[in-house]
Amino acid sequence: MKTPINGTDLLELGYPQGSVIGIALKVNKKRTGYTKDQMFDRYKKVLEAPEEYIEDALFGKLAIALIEKFAEKPEDFIALNPNPKAFSSYGLNHIEAGAIDQMKIAMQLPVTVAGALMPDAHQGYGLPIGGVLATQNAIIPYGVGVDIGCRMALSVYDIPEDFYYENEHKFKRELIAHSKFGAGHGFQGQYRADHAVLESPNFETNPFIKNLKDKAWSQLGSSGGGNHFVEFGILEFESDDAVLGISKGKYVALLTHSGSRGFGATVAGHYTKIAKELCPLPEVARNLAYLDMNSEIGQEYWIAMNLAGDYASACHEIIHNKMQQALGAEVLAKVENHHNFAWKEIWNGEEVIVHRKGATPAAKGVMGIIPGSMTAPGFLVRGKGEENAINSASHGAGRQMSRGQAFRTITKNEMQAVLNHHGVTLIGAGLDEAPMAYKDINQVMASQQELVDVVAKFTPKMVRMADDGSRED
Repeated sequence: MKTPINGTDLLELGYPQGSVIGIALKVNKKRTGYTKDQMFDRYKKVLEAPEEYIEDALFGKLAIALIEKFAEKPEDFIALNPNPKAFSSYGLNHIEAGAIDQMKIAMQLPVTVAGALMPDAHQGYGLPIGGVLATQNAIIPYGVGVDIGCRMALSVYDIPEDFYYENEHKFKRELIAHSKFGAGHGFQGQYRADHAVLESPNFETNPFIKNLKDKAWSQLGSSGGGNHFVEFGILEFESDDAVLGISKGKYVALLTHSGSRGFGATVAGHYTKIAKELCPLPEVARNLAYLDMNSEIGQEYWIAMNLAGDYASACHEIIHNKMQQALGAEVLAKVENHHNFAWKEIWNGEEVIVHRKGATPAAKGVMGIIPGSMTAPGFLVRGKGEENAINSASHGAGRQMSRGQAFRTITKNEMQAVLNHHGVTLIGAGLDEAPMAYKDINQVMASQQELVDVVAKFTPKMVRMADDGSRED
């Protein structure tokens, strides 16, 4: 078995941060006949004299990458701001260093106006998940994220709590019958759904977007993989809510979390690649490449992003409509919000582009849903409009374990014990979505009391997620 070599080992040898590290690690995976010490010795020699290894079968690609890296000049890149503004943060003591570092880099972009870090923040690509960034006339594809328009949707039924416990088998049957999960999975033939979003003229924006329409149609009304879910739970209002028109009490509710499926992911990948070509940032900020909103390509992405958001909303609408009809229930209220998106907003008297990558819009009076985990409560909230937070709040509890760490450290028995303790029925889901992989939602909510008011508490009872360990496609 090969002894692993990691990025930290290579940095200690003097390798530059960025893509070169990734190339070097791929070399290690292909090595044959070298011990770890011998590999370190060879890595050192390649770093010192890469020109001598250009033709080497194993190290040639790495040598070329190093030569190109050493040839880079500061003037080849858009300069970062050496004196960036400070950003607001909430629950900073519980946020990992990687996410904080990513936010600091985002604040250095020449187009950045303001930033904020939510209490559920953790490291992502480019902008951290839980990061909010306001920019001037620029849109960052990785500031929006891969799952464009990912959102929460809540339907509150005229069904009392007791009815759920007396009819769990019916809820389980309908949950299985009217939801579909897994990366790449969709519907075919007569099972495809229909929705007005498919008639949007924005699908005709360019050949690239037009060619994604059939994929979008097949996946319409499905939920994908990763942390997406469809679940039943009990929503408790401790007092009457005049705005929603709901009286104090406990109600059965449906909560869904998913985004724009393969359509959004493909759009994100396409325009991120273009942004990186047009916006040459230093390696440390490369994933924050942006598009000028005055450019044709910037407008193309803006149209595609908004279309993906509409499409994600349509997916939720179809799921909720199917479930309402199956249950024969009346919907007393419906709340929906998205958290991987960019908006044109007025901040400090000027129009800015506000990126919320894993952050909930929380302008004054705006409703939102902040879930916990499959066993932890979620919260129906109303925004307070905190300007320092750029009118935002967390989008959930946030991960405290990477998916890999969760797979390595959590057992099926441990996960099932937690589910049993909380009385939650789980359909699907891998160990990477175990409750223990997430932060304490109560701690997260305590860190953002100045951002939102809690309107009601949602307690999960029956959860369905992808059971194939897939990420979003």
